[in-house]
Amino acid sequence: MKKLILLFMICCVFSSTIVFSQSKEEIINSIVEEGEGNSQLESLAHELMDLVGPRLVGTPQMKNSNDWVISKYEDWGIEAENQEYGKWRGWERGITHVDMLEPRVVSLSAMQLAWSPSTSKKGIIANVITFPEEVEDSISFQKWLSNVKGKIVLISMPQPTGRPDYNWEEFAKEESFEKMKEERDAQTEAWREKINATGYNYRNFNEALENAGAVGLIQSRWSNGFGANKIFSANTKKIPVVDMSLEDYGMIYRLAKSSNTPKLKIVSESKDLGTVPTFNTIAEIKGTQKPEEYVILSAHLDSWDGATGATDNGTGTITMMEAARILKKVYPNPKRTILIGHWASEEQGLNGSRAFVEDHPEIVENVQAVFNQDNGTGRVVRISGQGFLHAYDYIGRWLEAVPDTYKDEIETTFPGTPSRGGSDYASFVAADAPAFSLSSLSWSYWNYTWHTNLDTYDKIVFDDVRNNAILTAIMTYMASEDEETTSREKAVLPVNSRTGEQYSWPEPRSPQRDGGKD
Repeated sequence: MKKLILLFMICCVFSSTIVFSQSKEEIINSIVEEGEGNSQLESLAHELMDLVGPRLVGTPQMKNSNDWVISKYEDWGIEAENQEYGKWRGWERGITHVDMLEPRVVSLSAMQLAWSPSTSKKGIIANVITFPEEVEDSISFQKWLSNVKGKIVLISMPQPTGRPDYNWEEFAKEESFEKMKEERDAQTEAWREKINATGYNYRNFNEALENAGAVGLIQSRWSNGFGANKIFSANTKKIPVVDMSLEDYGMIYRLAKSSNTPKLKIVSESKDLGTVPTFNTIAEIKGTQKPEEYVILSAHLDSWDGATGATDNGTGTITMMEAARILKKVYPNPKRTILIGHWASEEQGLNGSRAFVEDHPEIVENVQAVFNQDNGTGRVVRISGQGFLHAYDYIGRWLEAVPDTYKDEIETTFPGTPSRGGSDYASFVAADAPAFSLSSLSWSYWNYTWHTNLDTYDKIVFDDVRNNAILTAIMTYMASEDEETTSREKAVLPVNSRTGEQYSWPEPRSPQRDGGKD
């Protein structure tokens, strides 16, 4: 009789294992079918990039994006809320129009930088002046400064070519290509030395020109790609700062140096909105068996506003939203709670995620895993263990369940080393939570879309984003269902070859909660 009971129990265990295996397979198949057959990515991208637009912290568009995310989650039956964590300088971009009036009339390609002070509707009209060729020291620079009063100052080095290096490599003679690079390197180094000699740096140089009476500043921060410029912040209090296309900037610069002094008109309207609250948007699918343990889907919602922030980080945002939508539909009762964090002010120093980590230690202590996506539109090709000694065990288990189509290009590094910055997963790693970057294929991200005027909807590769949403949903499902709690044991970090000292684990850093004033 005892043998029969034992045999019956063994059969039951075996049967339940088969049922679980089939159930898991069915859920993964359902995730794939929903992600491929009913994808919402194109409509999400259209609404976020085309309708909401860029999401600079402190702007009405950033708050609109917070509210838009909540409305989408509500449509899918997912609870979400905006969590205020700080304040920022409120600002709204208006019209920018720059024209050359002399020696001929032409409209120029330019846009104001973030938080630039506004001109009047009539704008400003003034001659331009270039930075002097020779600045020996801070004394000679102070003597020259009186020349900028009433002028528009050109503050960037004029680039010798607007062709990216790969274009030269394809078409130029080798000696011509090498000559260009040598001359450009020498010019760049001379410009850097000239700036250093002033006694100022790139952070306070604009302020010095403003204080000396300049009425406007023009930069051209080329991103080493056709038509691509980096668009960051103005760093002035009263006068406008605009970024101009490489080709127009070069023309203006050459005219000024050849004594054909250009006269420009700059209309650069904006609104100073005082101090406004800043929010993270947090969504939740409550766990049923271990509700106090968490799998977190992570992506920053904010962007710079030179374009619409499509690949930085619109694609990361819609990846996590789509993964959450799929999971809610095919896996509505997860074992662990699934949180989706849409962070603000990542671009100014991971402020939103650092605030969340600082404000919610009870969640951070019980994180099973964080999956973060934030480097462009490409399919995921790299995952690092971030220095967690046993990351191979659990990441390996979860990846094993992913169909080859969605993982066959992924290279893993275990245990890896902990990130100290770069994106929001670093905020969690510093607090000892197992957080991982789903790092993407480049698609020329750094030169063409990262913080540029070209980061727009048309750069999104939806097949790759769809791949990432399905991969994220499956990894989240596996992490939620895992019988084991992930280990936080840290690997012994390597020695820094430069200093000879062993690397240390990053320390948590407090966010900037009252920013953007300077």
